[in-house]
Amino acid sequence: MDSTSGASTPASEDSHLKQRLGYWSLVATGIGSVIGSGWLFSAMYAAQTAGPASLVAWVIGGAVMLAVALVFAELGMVHPESGGLVRYPLYSNGRFAASIVGWSMWVTYVANPPTEASGVVQYASSYIPGLFSHSQLTGFGIVIAVALMAVFVVVNYFGVQFFARSNNIVTAVKICIPTLTIVMLLLSGFTHTGHAGGPSNFSAGGGFAPYGMGAALGTIATAGMVFAYTGFRNIVELSGEVRNPRRNIPASLVTTILLAIVLYLLLQTAFIFGVPQHLLGHGWSGINFDSPFAQLAMLLGFTWLYWILIADSMISPSGSGIVFTASNARNMFGLAKNRFFPAWLARVNPRSGVPRRALLTNFIVGILFLLPLPSWHAIIGVTGTLIAFTFSIGSVSLVAFRRANLSDPADRLPGMTLIAPFAFIVSALVIYWVPWSELVLTIPIIAVGLIWYAVTYVIQHHGVGEVVGGIWLVVYLAVVYGMSAIGGFGGLGLIPSPWDSVVLAVLAAGLYIWGTQSGTNYMRARPELVEELRGQRDAASSDELQTDVSPAAR
Repeated sequence: MDSTSGASTPASEDSHLKQRLGYWSLVATGIGSVIGSGWLFSAMYAAQTAGPASLVAWVIGGAVMLAVALVFAELGMVHPESGGLVRYPLYSNGRFAASIVGWSMWVTYVANPPTEASGVVQYASSYIPGLFSHSQLTGFGIVIAVALMAVFVVVNYFGVQFFARSNNIVTAVKICIPTLTIVMLLLSGFTHTGHAGGPSNFSAGGGFAPYGMGAALGTIATAGMVFAYTGFRNIVELSGEVRNPRRNIPASLVTTILLAIVLYLLLQTAFIFGVPQHLLGHGWSGINFDSPFAQLAMLLGFTWLYWILIADSMISPSGSGIVFTASNARNMFGLAKNRFFPAWLARVNPRSGVPRRALLTNFIVGILFLLPLPSWHAIIGVTGTLIAFTFSIGSVSLVAFRRANLSDPADRLPGMTLIAPFAFIVSALVIYWVPWSELVLTIPIIAVGLIWYAVTYVIQHHGVGEVVGGIWLVVYLAVVYGMSAIGGFGGLGLIPSPWDSVVLAVLAAGLYIWGTQSGTNYMRARPELVEELRGQRDAASSDELQTDVSPAAR
């Protein structure tokens, strides 16, 4: 693509990617990401903040993620491309919008392997002293976490097929252990084994919503819920390496989200059931375990389950860390193709089909996360909010693609005229529901991305058109942060709840209209961009057809 399109695509590098992932490998990728450290910690942190009302937050969070997943399912069908999550905004709204979203997304991705590694080490501290102290990793613990991150890199270094086979095996193990934990804790609650509170815990510790429903809504981003659900992103990030993307991408995305919703609702219920009532003397906020499910199992007398969970605390986060290490390499690969990062990162090793330079660069940057944020909860508190922000623009890209006639009717999922704006508006609300004191911590990260874009703008001479397509996104951020500062979720309280959420929803709807119109104008002004994307889609469809009829495929 020429410089006027704002979407340079080094096709020679994309051609090195291997299209070897099918439906089951994609489901394993999604579930392998969902069942990471999130299942080991999220239930406790959600209960601390919201008590039993955390179940409501899981349902709302799941509904949002399902809507977002459907949006990206259509985008993946229309234009499957590795690193697509940072490429779609470039095509629909230009470099400025893609840079803001891409930077935020890269930060959340590069933080995942250290998050998973710190989760492993935190659980291991229950039987290896000196790893975790005063709610954070020790120096020795950080060294062990870095070594584990290096293992994630090695597994991905030798190719997508080696990654897929390894992940399929790990995922099969990971599904069994949470299921076993759910069954045992629910049984203990009904039989009151080990003094488990059971169903009566829903009214103990201050009642169903001891800290109000506002606290429950805030946990969606800050307690690791968004983090736990967002494994589906990795399916989209690997879409350029998928066989039959029109069938496998939407099917695997929906499967992943639905399984995740069921799993996490049951895990939260099991945790609530299992907590002995004598521990609720100071309410749910007083529940604090370094290794939540493992220590709870020990309290209830399930020593054998304790050791299984300790073993799984190495398997589940490690499996998720392996998947996110793979996906983030494609994410950086996509950002380098966007010319946001140096071009030498947009290189794929022709033998392995892996962007190794991006893989190793992310490893080095990931280490830096463990120094200022040396714990699972500390990292999640910052990145969970950014994850919700990066989902918003998917709905805008989808509408722009449709209006530019980039997508065929066969690639359009039903109901998206309602689902796309719903995903956009509720994503904005999820950000807003984060307490202002925590949301404000993300402002420096966004600011760094804006500064870096300004540098690339001056060096690369993008043109004013590349900025105009993304102005609405800056206003969107200003509105959300401004509302948070004056609203009822830790702000000044100038607009009382629930009217603050209603006001933001209306403003978000207006910004959605602005964003989609801006994207439509951007694409219609660049017919050569649309034609090139159509050509790539047609070529991919032709390759897909040849693959489907080949003996090897059968």
